[in-house]
Amino acid sequence: MAISHSLSLLPSSTCSSNQLLPLNFCNFSFSSSSISNNICFFTGLKSETKRRMSTRKFSKDAVAANLVGVGEDLPDNYGEWFPKTNPNDRRRAGVLLHPTSLPGPYGIGDLGEEAFRFLDWLHEAGCSVWQVLPLVPPGRKANEEGSPYSGQDANCGNTLLISLEELVKDGLLMKDELPKPMDAESVKFSTVADVKDPFIAKAAERLILSEGELKTQLEDFCRDPEISGWIEDAAYFAAIDDTLKTFTWNEWPEPLKNRHLVALEEIYQSKKDFVSLGIDIFIAQQFLFQRQWRKVRNYAQMKGIRIMGDMPIYVGYHSADVWANKKLFLLDRSGFPLLVSGVPPDAFSETGQLWDSPLYDWKAMEDDGFAWWICRIRRARNLYDEFRIDHFRGVAGFWAVPSESKVAMVGRWKAGPGKTLFDAIFRAIGKINIIAEDLGVITEDVVQLRKAIGAPGMAVLQFAFGGGSDNPHLPHNHEHNQVVYTGTHDNDTVRIDLKLVLIAVMEEVKSSHIAAVVLFMMAAVGPPCAAIRGWWENLKQEEKSSVLQYVSIIEDDVSWALIQVMVSSVARTAIVPMQDILGLGSSARMNIPATQFGNWSWRIPSSVSFDCLEPEAKKLKDMLSMYGRL
Repeated sequence: MAISHSLSLLPSSTCSSNQLLPLNFCNFSFSSSSISNNICFFTGLKSETKRRMSTRKFSKDAVAANLVGVGEDLPDNYGEWFPKTNPNDRRRAGVLLHPTSLPGPYGIGDLGEEAFRFLDWLHEAGCSVWQVLPLVPPGRKANEEGSPYSGQDANCGNTLLISLEELVKDGLLMKDELPKPMDAESVKFSTVADVKDPFIAKAAERLILSEGELKTQLEDFCRDPEISGWIEDAAYFAAIDDTLKTFTWNEWPEPLKNRHLVALEEIYQSKKDFVSLGIDIFIAQQFLFQRQWRKVRNYAQMKGIRIMGDMPIYVGYHSADVWANKKLFLLDRSGFPLLVSGVPPDAFSETGQLWDSPLYDWKAMEDDGFAWWICRIRRARNLYDEFRIDHFRGVAGFWAVPSESKVAMVGRWKAGPGKTLFDAIFRAIGKINIIAEDLGVITEDVVQLRKAIGAPGMAVLQFAFGGGSDNPHLPHNHEHNQVVYTGTHDNDTVRIDLKLVLIAVMEEVKSSHIAAVVLFMMAAVGPPCAAIRGWWENLKQEEKSSVLQYVSIIEDDVSWALIQVMVSSVARTAIVPMQDILGLGSSARMNIPATQFGNWSWRIPSSVSFDCLEPEAKKLKDMLSMYGRL
């Protein structure tokens, strides 16, 4: 009887023997001549076994099964044949922080010194992932100022993130011509644009007129096929938009709206001089963004940190993507959307969320080989080590709302392309590392699609404590191939002081003895504070009780208790928003879904520097060490 029938730990014919056997046991050529030369590797085998080895021809898959007969001695080093750990299964943790939220001198975070300091802090805290929101330029005419999910172009970078100090280092600006620093606790995007845009355009102009290595790099950037496939359309769109200043491209004169070549040539000639968003200036600005982002990403890789990006499934109507690819969207003959995006009623809105993005004509996209998506995925791979597809469920089935509707609840479900889309992407590009944002209404087809492409899904602890013990967001229901969060950019912050917790508990306490204990605890921590109330304060009382019972809070606030629950999860990846590490309240919330104004503006308070966050870094690193995430 062969040993393969009795030792299930040895690899089957569908696996590599090297997965389980030590290096000196497996790495040799499988021929009768080479076996005799490598027989010394198999110490401790009986002479009869050695004789059989020297006279047989072995296949790589069969060697482990045929080397030793039942009852014979195994090699002396058999006790060292431990399973090898797949590096792709290594547990890890990271922080969610969009670059606009970093400290910076001009009213917005940028890709300068503070981005590198943040990466240093992440490294000190033991984190190996930095998650960012989409890096696209936020639409400035979509009534959602600053939203990275309503971008003007799916592939461009947000030039407001360009560091003016880095441009000084490149010799494109002079230090004494920089604007005065701005004291701004939150981002006001229009103000930031008024201050930074002229200087970034000036640097781009000087780059175009220069000679030398940097100019050569710009020319290489323009010739890169992964760049040239989208940047010309984006540049023309920006130039026309800057010239005509209409609300949408559908208001442009017909020759420009429909991309007549003569009209486009006239635009190029009129914008050829170095004014505002000339086409060449636009492309140079994108190069400068790419150059600075590449420096940041290279530094992250040097520190062992992967950057996790974010890709909105839809694009804005007033965008180069829709203007240049009308046939790929569900538009009427005049160019207006027939149907728009959204979701049915959910936890964030009783009437659903109306996003107003035009929907894809998936049949037309399939007929085109999904070329637009392949270009977009290539660009994402160029920017990130891995990335999240926002509203992943829309690939399986999407909510379609008539464009004239004022609320999303009147929509209907329609079938998406499903795995056909990813099959085309994988054939063109190969395997990609994506995360499926599978929150909201998740039907069985969404789950099956995610599993079919091997993408991890998401769990959010703030969603865990409503419902029963089968709630998929509760830690005991998590999966290994998953990303767990305390909350996302769409959630409130976690923080609420333990004093408020005790007050809430006391309100429900009937026993005078227990009430006395609660009063004693309140006396120990002091009178109720005026902390801004976040997710915790807005929970229903029964949900608060569930949280307290589930997590056995021993910390002085809920934020770190929930962080500890998160990192203890079986999910391979754990991500915490920076606001929760800082213990901030609702004023630090990044976005309130189904609202248009007052979002995306949060920044790390000016009173906080990464140098003063060493205690938080140590505390987080200790937790990650405890739960095997370093």
